[in-house]
Amino acid sequence: MAEVKVKKGETVEKALRRLKKKLDKEGTMREIRSHRHYEKPSERKRRKAARARTRINRY
Repeated sequence: MAEVKVKKGETVEKALRRLKKKLDKEGTMREIRSHRHYEKPSERKRRKAARARTRINRY
């Protein structure tokens, strides 16, 4: 679980920005978005294969 303590004199907006960066770095938001809807195993395999193909094409 990500936790950000607000420093003395720090604005809430700045602390929220640090929290968002931390969540992005940990991959928490990506994980939450992936669990919003059920994905059939065949769709998951197709998406994984497509991702692998694009990685090969980059190099």
